Amino acid sequence: METTVRIGVDLGGTNVRVGRVRDGRIESLEAEPCRSDRPEEEVVAHIASLIGRVMTPEVTHIGIGVPSVVDAERGIVYNVVGIPSWREVHLKELLEARFGIPVRVDNDCNCFALGVCRYGEAGGARDAVCVALGTGVGAGVVIGGELYRGRNTGAGEIGSIPYLDRDYEYYCSSRFFVGRGTTGREAAERAAAGDEEALALWREFGGHVGRLVELILYAYDPETIVFGGSIAQAFDFYREAMYATLKEFPYDKTLERLRICRTQTEHVGLLGASAL
Repeated sequence: METTVRIGVDLGGTNVRVGRVRDGRIESLEAEPCRSDRPEEEVVAHIASLIGRVMTPEVTHIGIGVPSVVDAERGIVYNVVGIPSWREVHLKELLEARFGIPVRVDNDCNCFALGVCRYGEAGGARDAVCVALGTGVGAGVVIGGELYRGRNTGAGEIGSIPYLDRDYEYYCSSRFFVGRGTTGREAAERAAAGDEEALALWREFGGHVGRLVELILYAYDPETIVFGGSIAQAFDFYREAMYATLKEFPYDKTLERLRICRTQTEHVGLLGASAL
């Protein structure tokens, strides 16, 4: 079997992670805080410097996941979340000129889904929705074994769909906890210590996530739903409430055949980026 060596980049407004991936295994990793407050060219130069640290002659291409709207065909990113200076960055062109190998760019949630389906919990699934629950809510959608992006890589922007008096992102991300005077981390720590108020908060949150799952079932009808992101680490605190809400879903057979889990694959977004 031919060995493949690629570089994956997981770009966020807080951190940048760059890894050299050999046959689906990270063999070298660099991670630093993102210089998100700096001008566009400085941020690009920082990413390039991290790529350079893990680059070897064996590397065939570079894949990058970015939290933004992406023109995946041309490798242009727009209005990157958390990096104010990135309004329109021709990232593919800039990095191909620097390294002389193909560069592929996609939305970070799409990279998350690709990583989960290639190397993680949705391996072998033909239809999967991989949902990132963190500071926001986004998803990567796999249909028939292929990543479905939509025209502007926006096919998984389910957090922006109206729900109750706001949208799903408000009720199914860290914003839910901030709106109640705490944080997801603090609520999880309190719940782990048996704090009943915190446990009740997670049960309320789980009810909203159950409604989000119903939306996914109506829209995509996948065989697998995989949660990732910081809030997903507390899955055990809201799983029961989520399933209690799903009892109201009218199609029993759909639920019987559905698998829901959270990813425990380390650096799954980076792995997915490397597989672009």
